[in-house]
Amino acid sequence: MKFRPCIDLHQGKVKQIVGETLSDNDQAVVENFVSEHSPAYYASTFKRDGLLGGHVIMLGGGNEAAALEALQAYPGGLHIGGGITADNATYYLDRGASHVIVTSYIFRDGELNMDHLERIVSTVGKEKLVIDLSCKEKDGKWYVVTNQWKTFSNFELNKQNIEMLETYCDELLIHAVDVEGKRTGIHEQLVKHLAEWVSIPTTYAGGARSIEDLELFDRITQGKLDITVGSALDIFGGKLPYRQVVEYCNGKQEKLPGK
Repeated sequence: MKFRPCIDLHQGKVKQIVGETLSDNDQAVVENFVSEHSPAYYASTFKRDGLLGGHVIMLGGGNEAAALEALQAYPGGLHIGGGITADNATYYLDRGASHVIVTSYIFRDGELNMDHLERIVSTVGKEKLVIDLSCKEKDGKWYVVTNQWKTFSNFELNKQNIEMLETYCDELLIHAVDVEGKRTGIHEQLVKHLAEWVSIPTTYAGGARSIEDLELFDRITQGKLDITVGSALDIFGGKLPYRQVVEYCNGKQEKLPGK
């Protein structure tokens, strides 16, 4: 289990928000934290601590300059997502992103758009692509949601569908929208199933708030998944010490066979 850091950008600032409240009406967005520090500050911190494969997410327009600032501070160390398409993906890769993350570009009108998926794979290569399967629970199953996490697609997260998508990408990123940004604990059932389904590097994001949550996550997944911790961290206004999380996850890495 690795700790994957995050830099969420909204209106050009580093923020932690409740993802379900995203909308075109900025007054409706629930902000857990708005940082006084720049994106480069966080990127440099993650670089210093050797944390690879974190993600920079542009939540809406007006975040491009802030995103580039983070990428330039940690070239090759961060993934970037939010409005990524086959037309602009190379732009961000050329400016320091190690991978691009896609959701809405490949999920259109409530279903997976294979033409768009194949186009972006052809443009950047499977080894540079991360597919974000932001999902919500409905009737005991999980479905990808788009349109600022408000619209359910017909794409169910299950073993068959994940195995198919794994042939097109290098990694998966799973936002558990039901708990994301709420600091109420991980979504245990989803995490359990993901550990059974995935076979490529996969990062889970949503609800983690304590070392106890990390211990539970590690136990359920048997170290198979990586994790993002956001608004619970003290560097994002929470109470969980960032340094403690880094040291805990580094300790887990050191105990892996062959280490």
